[in-house]
Amino acid sequence: MNTKEDIAKNWLPRYTGTPLTDFGDYVLITNWKGYVKRFAQMFDVPMRGEDHVMQTATNKDGLTIVNFGIGSPNAALIMDLLVARPPKGVLFLGKVGGLKKSAEIGHFILPIAAIRGEGTGNDYFPPEVPALPSFKLHKFVSDKVLEHGQEYRSGVVYSTNRRLWEWDETFKDRLAALSCIAIDMETATVFIVGHKNGIPRGALLLVSDSPLVAEGVKTEESDRAVSEKYLDLHLKIGVEAMSEIGSQGEEIKHFRY
Repeated sequence: MNTKEDIAKNWLPRYTGTPLTDFGDYVLITNWKGYVKRFAQMFDVPMRGEDHVMQTATNKDGLTIVNFGIGSPNAALIMDLLVARPPKGVLFLGKVGGLKKSAEIGHFILPIAAIRGEGTGNDYFPPEVPALPSFKLHKFVSDKVLEHGQEYRSGVVYSTNRRLWEWDETFKDRLAALSCIAIDMETATVFIVGHKNGIPRGALLLVSDSPLVAEGVKTEESDRAVSEKYLDLHLKIGVEAMSEIGSQGEEIKHFRY
């Protein structure tokens, strides 16, 4: 195994328990197993990889969903492994903490960019290279959000490797100074590694908490409530967008700088 592609072809099935032939042209990625489980129920298909690091499911139309786990290193891993079966588009369905009054719990965010505070992306490009989504993919997803009678917010998301930071007033002051709309751990990594690997990518993010105020910090109970209320809609929009973009959307091309 002398090339990245050779390694990825061996490792993608190893991490997911899913043969390469079972991955579709379009892929949803998420950081929570519950999304894959619900997808499998929606389409009456098996969820694979329950005893592996990552879980997957693929419907009869060839749309695949993958749970890659939590954090930017895992986000980089799945975006690297997907070169084994290069997708035509990848959409990240993630949860974020809202940092603005306009980003309330239950709102959707289509980020125009992500700040690379996670550090993982520095192994792929110098820090000056921006982490950006593929515009045409986001354009199609935005139409789907509106079709469902939902509003969405746009802005810059800050991605960090720190999962426990809500107590750190200095860090929160820095977030305020950066004027970001939301914070997560993976979006910047998905964008920058997707750019490195020539994979069209986007993110439809769900605001799940308001971490700048003590009463808004995510708990097990609050996260469960958000999932019960919004998971199905979040997933449905993602499924419809990635199912129809191949036949109805503009061709997504990847250009290097």
